[in-house]
Amino acid sequence: MVTGRGNGRAWPRIRRWIGWFGLLALLIWSMEATEFSFAALLDMGKSLQFLTEEWLPPQWKVLDEALRNSVTTLQIAFVGVTLGLAVALPIAFIAARTTPLPKAVHGAVRMVLSFVRSVPEIVWGLLFVPTIGLGPFGGILAIMLHNIGVLGKLIAEMVEASDQEPQNAILATGGNRLHVLGLAVLPDIAPHVWSQYFYRLEVAVRTSLVLGFIGAGGLGNMLFIDFKVFEYQAVAVEVLVIMGIVVLIDSIGSWVRRRVI
Repeated sequence: MVTGRGNGRAWPRIRRWIGWFGLLALLIWSMEATEFSFAALLDMGKSLQFLTEEWLPPQWKVLDEALRNSVTTLQIAFVGVTLGLAVALPIAFIAARTTPLPKAVHGAVRMVLSFVRSVPEIVWGLLFVPTIGLGPFGGILAIMLHNIGVLGKLIAEMVEASDQEPQNAILATGGNRLHVLGLAVLPDIAPHVWSQYFYRLEVAVRTSLVLGFIGAGGLGNMLFIDFKVFEYQAVAVEVLVIMGIVVLIDSIGSWVRRRVI
């Protein structure tokens, strides 16, 4: 009997070790398949040499143009994410399994959200080029659609994980489901929604740079052109502007979260 109990306690430990060895084997297999090289990873001196020789000193004469284009980049990201959140928020309440709707409705909405977010923004952008042409509008639509899927899923999970006690108290005092959503669920998830919004805004800024490569305009278009003609000193200035935008968004997001939480 003692031996049986000992084996029972040992089995979870054995399973953990099997899991870790399996993960290690998967990692090694994937590294070999993707030609991962520790030697190349350690030989970073060539990259640093390339940066110091080709990127420095920055070509500051392009700073004014980079700042003007950064405004367009910010506008694409801001409009795309904001409209994405506006559409995703009501859809998320439908997708949340804790809302009193048929399971088939939850499943259908979640399937649509999965499809929308599974398509990368660059693919959405390429799909819009033949129909609406080049320009920022295609970039906005691409970012908006992808963020509907991402934010819809995230907010639906927030709704499902929200505190049930305030909701039950409102229902017990005669409130309806709209009261629950407005007075209990939204105040509970609001800080997390803001946090995700600003994070997705940062991501959208970087995405809008990639979309600039296919004609969405903004700072991404400048990067694409300067890379093609090997103007790396101009690229250095544009990268610094991008870093400034991300820091600015993060600072604004921290300021908003401090006042919401």
